[in-house]
Amino acid sequence: MARPKSEDKRNAILAAAIKVMAELGPGAPTSKIAREAGIAEGTLFTYFATKDELLNQLYLEVKGTLHEKMMDGFPHGAPLRERVHHAWHAYVHWGALDPARRKVMQQLTVSEAILPATRIKGAEAFCGISEMIAESVSVGMLRDQSPDFAGAIMSSLADMTIDFMLRSPDRKENYCEAGFVAFWNAIGGK
Repeated sequence: MARPKSEDKRNAILAAAIKVMAELGPGAPTSKIAREAGIAEGTLFTYFATKDELLNQLYLEVKGTLHEKMMDGFPHGAPLRERVHHAWHAYVHWGALDPARRKVMQQLTVSEAILPATRIKGAEAFCGISEMIAESVSVGMLRDQSPDFAGAIMSSLADMTIDFMLRSPDRKENYCEAGFVAFWNAIGGK
């Protein structure tokens, strides 16, 4: 009879994968991930049948932590600018406080190993954020552009802002706010 899987062990594997992949990228060997998790490599494959399955589950886990951060204390019903401001601050602080997870998300976002179904599932949690960005675009100068374009602007400006926050921790809040103002002005918010 097979042993039941441990949630703690699964989480240890995902945490180890974040650490190792932040250093070595998605091509990191599973043996190194298993060693970092304190398990045998065969045990890793008990939890994730293939490395691609591990990468897809890791993608969802990382997207999930970002979503949790963005929704923590979200001001539902507040004016649009306040809601976008909250989402912006949560996003850039998440990236600045956990650069390894951010780096892994950047790598997995462009990885061919991530299945279309996984990408769709990862995006589902962000429907509310996407709708908010679409609302922002609809009232601004970019109203003729797709909300995906505004989302890409947000991601690009957020990444630049996070980089500046990490380089100058004493000015991180100044950079965070300046990045938000640039984003808000870019999408034409009022």
